[in-house]
Amino acid sequence: MRRFWWRCEAALVRGLLALSGWLGPLRASNLGGAVARALGPRLPVSRIGRRNLELAFPGSEAAWRESVLRDAWENLGRTAMEMPHVPRLLRSAEGPGWEITGEENLPRRGAGILLSAHLANWEILLRAAAESGIRMGGFYRAPDNPFVDAIVRRMRQEGADIQLFPKGSKGARLGLRLLADGGVLGLLGDQKLNEGLEVPFLGIPAMTSPAAAELALRFDCPVVLVQVLRIGPCRFRLRVEPPLPMPAEGDRHARLLAITRAMNERIGEWVRERPGEWLWLHRRFPARYYRGEGGARGGAGA
Repeated sequence: MRRFWWRCEAALVRGLLALSGWLGPLRASNLGGAVARALGPRLPVSRIGRRNLELAFPGSEAAWRESVLRDAWENLGRTAMEMPHVPRLLRSAEGPGWEITGEENLPRRGAGILLSAHLANWEILLRAAAESGIRMGGFYRAPDNPFVDAIVRRMRQEGADIQLFPKGSKGARLGLRLLADGGVLGLLGDQKLNEGLEVPFLGIPAMTSPAAAELALRFDCPVVLVQVLRIGPCRFRLRVEPPLPMPAEGDRHARLLAITRAMNERIGEWVRERPGEWLWLHRRFPARYYRGEGGARGGAGA
């Protein structure tokens, strides 16, 4: 019975991807954005988004927060319907595609970490980096449905030399091997990790993965932050920043903390710059903030 439902889910996914392909990148993006903008704020998960916005922007007006939440849902709907088109997006001056600034900062000599966040369409990062001549790999969270997993993997890897590693011990070993061989690993650094380091994010204590910092210290390689911006339907700009400064003093824990803090600060600046393009729908902060304990911002770090 489980395999039957897996096959039904896979058929639904294929149907949505086929619809997106038939519509083309512009109409697919616009349809996904319109549907998600209309329906998303009505879903129960939007309570998390509203709470996150209250925490991140204390004193803001409720109407403004609702507008940002609608924008975030629209961006998510666009991202979902753009997925089958991402493998065919090219570097271009206009229309569907992507452009890049700061390309000279990409790590081209040996191992490196490209760090981004769930902003705009984050799926474009590995693709654009690979098209720029970088030997890329990245982690992904495999769906429980193996048939859907196979569909998504084929789509993400289509037409590019991109290695995808499932999250977990096996994927971690493959990611380490890529770095040891001089490749570049793409990571998203804005989600909660209960086993991570408590570092402020948007001014609030947040458990944060130190993976990028640990790998940078282990392989003595640069951490390069890349901001993805949406500048139109299925159109993106990547801003490649200079490598993060690596602290030369302090013990290993202190260095990990300093690097992770710098990462969170920069990603937080991106989110504040374009809040409607971030994924507000997950519990990024400690559980007490979602139970109303300690006040709206009680215990926030600096």
